[in-house]
Amino acid sequence: MIDINLIEKIYKEDRRSIARAISIIESDNSSASKYLKDIHKHVGNAYRIGITGPPGAGKSTITNQLTKHFRKQNKKVGIIAVDPTSPFTGGALLGDRVRMNDIGMDNGVFIRSMATRGSLGGLSKKAIDAADVIDAAGFDIVIFETVGVGQSELDIAQAADTTIVVLVPESGDSVQAMKAGLMEIADFFILNKSDRPGSQQAYTALQTILMIKDHDENSWLPNIIKTVASENKGIEEIANEIDRHKSFMKDKNLFHQKRERQSKIRIKEIVEHKLKDELWGETGENSLNSSLQKVVLGNLSPYQIAEEIIQEFKNRI
Repeated sequence: MIDINLIEKIYKEDRRSIARAISIIESDNSSASKYLKDIHKHVGNAYRIGITGPPGAGKSTITNQLTKHFRKQNKKVGIIAVDPTSPFTGGALLGDRVRMNDIGMDNGVFIRSMATRGSLGGLSKKAIDAADVIDAAGFDIVIFETVGVGQSELDIAQAADTTIVVLVPESGDSVQAMKAGLMEIADFFILNKSDRPGSQQAYTALQTILMIKDHDENSWLPNIIKTVASENKGIEEIANEIDRHKSFMKDKNLFHQKRERQSKIRIKEIVEHKLKDELWGETGENSLNSSLQKVVLGNLSPYQIAEEIIQEFKNRI
């Protein structure tokens, strides 16, 4: 049973109701999908920005300064700060109030810390659901700030309209970026802390890598923005580059296509998740447990057991 009053309060930008809805989503409450289905007609207006990069690159500072910039334009900003998760506790290590307390009191800003929950790409699927709630509440911009570079599946690109990769000069990140496949997902790069030694070399190395990328007038070529976020240097340039990327996608009719691709991937993941839950209900788990000894003794192959469990599942549905 869903609380209609809660949904109405979300539409009125009631912060407690937004937070409560996200908590319902995080807790895997059975009503979460009902809420998400109900609010969907109000979803799709917020522009979604993903900011990722290695720990210590200054992502939180950039998010903080960028939010202040958007607030000066009277835009309402929702921030989902995705933190590393302990696989044992499932909790986020850093609280949103610790990292962004100077914007946390602004009524036009909503901040939520969420755990990655073991997601390889550094972005919890729950975070995308949470963005829908913030979007439905009428916020103009949603920023995903995620930890980590180097994972094989950088799913931030499946959630954001514009994906920004933050690098710093001294860590050899330009080469690492290429290895990690970040060249494929970055709509542009930020070289933060660019007042440090080695900044120009890092900029040149990254530029050289970008020049190798195939490019024509119908494709987007990622730019590199130099910043010193702690001193608010380069923040306006970041905002301008986001606008430039957004305009390019809309002019080339790529914006709608991108959101369609993202929706396709998301729907597949929802289906897989629901099927997995159904499959590994009590019956599936019991069937598995009763077969383990046969596998260990060499009487049956794991593939045979898997096929039997799938057949049993098909018979149930």
